[in-house]
Amino acid sequence: MDAPAARPDRTLIVILGVIAVLVIVALVVVFTRGEPAQLDETTPEGVVQRYSAAVIDGDEAAAEEYLVPELADSCRRIETGPVDGMRVTLVSTTERADTADVEVLIVTSYDGGMFGSSEYEEQGVFDLVAADGGWLIESAPWPLTVCDPGTVK
Repeated sequence: MDAPAARPDRTLIVILGVIAVLVIVALVVVFTRGEPAQLDETTPEGVVQRYSAAVIDGDEAAAEEYLVPELADSCRRIETGPVDGMRVTLVSTTERADTADVEVLIVTSYDGGMFGSSEYEEQGVFDLVAADGGWLIESAPWPLTVCDPGTVK
């Protein structure tokens, strides 16, 4: 007598198919995530977002446009820390009539090491002042500072 041919277990095939679909969906989601939505540039959060992006991109001239004139006009550039792998996330905003404080979380990722990559995070506060219907930065957290605040006259 001939032994019956082994048939693949349909349950196993279905489970493997579902896992494959989930992996493909997860990869599509991860790789199609775009840049964060641009906030309104007339808000304190929008100014901080654009300033931070300029600093991270290494465009100090663009970053200076968001500074108060006293700081931008007498700007003595300082070397920023490592900005590769830096993310800035909005925590909260306190807005008053002519000033605002924007608290952010700054996360810097470092590659390598015995146990893989590591991250360092810190909270910082941007101080802004109202100017001409918008906002300008009076001070920034040190990892995102491009002008030496000691040079203001």
